[in-house]
Amino acid sequence: MELLCFTRHCIKFMCKLLLFLLVLCLWIPREVVGRTGTTTISNSTDSYSRPSVLRIGALFTFNSVIGRSARPAIMAAIDDVNANTTILPGTKLEVILHDTNCSGFLGTVEALQLMENDVVVAIGPQSSGIAHIISHVVNELHVPLLSFGATDPSLSSLQHPYFIRTTQNDYFQMHAIADLVEYYRWSEVIAIFVDDDNGRNGVSALGDALAKKRAKISYKAAFTPGATKSDISDLLNGVNLMESRVYVLHVNPDSGLEIFSVAKKLGMMTSGYVWISSDWLPSVLDSLENVDTDSGVMNLLQGVITFRHHTPDTNLKKSFISRLKSLKDKDTKNFNSYALYAYDSVWLAAHALDVFLNEGGNTSFSSDPVLHNRNGSMLHLSSLRVSNGGQQFLQTILRTNFTGISGQIQFDMDKNLIHPAYDILNIGGFGSRRIGYWSNHSGLSVIAPEVLYQKPPNTSTSNQQLYSVIWPGETTKIPRGWVFPNNGKPLRIAVPNRVSYLEFVSKDKNPPGVKGYCIDVFEAAINLLPYPVPRQYILFGNGDTNPDYNDLAYQVSQNVSFKV
Repeated sequence: MELLCFTRHCIKFMCKLLLFLLVLCLWIPREVVGRTGTTTISNSTDSYSRPSVLRIGALFTFNSVIGRSARPAIMAAIDDVNANTTILPGTKLEVILHDTNCSGFLGTVEALQLMENDVVVAIGPQSSGIAHIISHVVNELHVPLLSFGATDPSLSSLQHPYFIRTTQNDYFQMHAIADLVEYYRWSEVIAIFVDDDNGRNGVSALGDALAKKRAKISYKAAFTPGATKSDISDLLNGVNLMESRVYVLHVNPDSGLEIFSVAKKLGMMTSGYVWISSDWLPSVLDSLENVDTDSGVMNLLQGVITFRHHTPDTNLKKSFISRLKSLKDKDTKNFNSYALYAYDSVWLAAHALDVFLNEGGNTSFSSDPVLHNRNGSMLHLSSLRVSNGGQQFLQTILRTNFTGISGQIQFDMDKNLIHPAYDILNIGGFGSRRIGYWSNHSGLSVIAPEVLYQKPPNTSTSNQQLYSVIWPGETTKIPRGWVFPNNGKPLRIAVPNRVSYLEFVSKDKNPPGVKGYCIDVFEAAINLLPYPVPRQYILFGNGDTNPDYNDLAYQVSQNVSFKV
């Protein structure tokens, strides 16, 4: 019996041993093969053979203010990554460029064609409208989208998990503008914007930011993309009849200067007007070869206040810009801040890929069952494949932290770059001068944000500070921000037509038609106001007997129209 039990135990042990060896043989070694290369994983040494080539895509409008700066920056970043032996050793990055032609439809087509190449990450686009559409593509295929130019605040929503903004969110820029409006004690602004995703959502964020300051957008003046000069003229003529003289201009860099050209012809760039531009304007000016001689551009912009993405003035940034300017084959003479963000986007992808591969990340692709069997569709959607490691790679990107040319690249819980900040510029003469900075750490300040980050945050009203401004009309006096509207009705003032105590109030043959002590006091008070108030005095009563004050008060409360 003991011999039988021993035999049974031996048989069970041998079976378990054989099963273990079978599993071990199936697991060591194995190959995972994808279009991007072959990966070998060994359990004994935990070694990982990287793919020899990884493809990344880039989507943007080549012939645009932003695109002309971004393209050479992206190519320079690819060269630098491939030349660096400490990042992605043994793996070469290849970039596939696609031109979206500033079209939502063509942008979608180009995105689909790009994804057929099994890119592990896409960079771009610069347009928020195109980004909204392409985000649905990358969401389906689990390919992270690093956008260096789409600033629309709504793109940060949970609806777009694979969209990652590598530039500043306009949510912060609109709060910066709201802080500026509060600083100068204006209560109303008129928002002039292009009626697209970026314009509408940016102005919506501005309205929310102003509401927190007890201010508001009194009128939203929208115009269609590609509006004619005549359309723009009609729009500006309309807003010029309104009360507010503070205009916030949130448009596209490729057409924004047309607004100022029309405004100048309409006399809206003179004393009393306030023009605040979002970051599109510095993007244009920074790209010009010689601002002071470029077709009188600066003559259109005298007195304008504008915001520019703040990037620390480092030797690394200066050296990079100098390097780009020395390129022979380029479409622009100078480069704006989007070149820095595009360059850092490539390096963000490289740093994240390096960590991702070190952690055993999967760079292969699989067929998407959702895109198969589309009832004989000629669109060939089955050629699009899902990134198997896309979700893990997305998380790797979001926890990446390094210092790039544009500053620190690190994301907060809402997928926004930390330390959002802007330079505040005042345009005058043949250039612009910086009157201060804005950051969400300390608000308005004349001290650079990176210095203030070393101190506790302080956004109190007493701490806000800017240098003086030269406003339109070459004046340093802060504009009051509004006038009585040209199409408005004058203030109608009922005056009792008395027969006694005429020294207090009585009828007069001379303008304004009444006189007396009460009228003098009222006129003195009106003249103290920082804005004009057109007014009209209307006599109440027949002049033979003193009128009934109760009747006068009642008729005013009932909005009765008195005869002049």
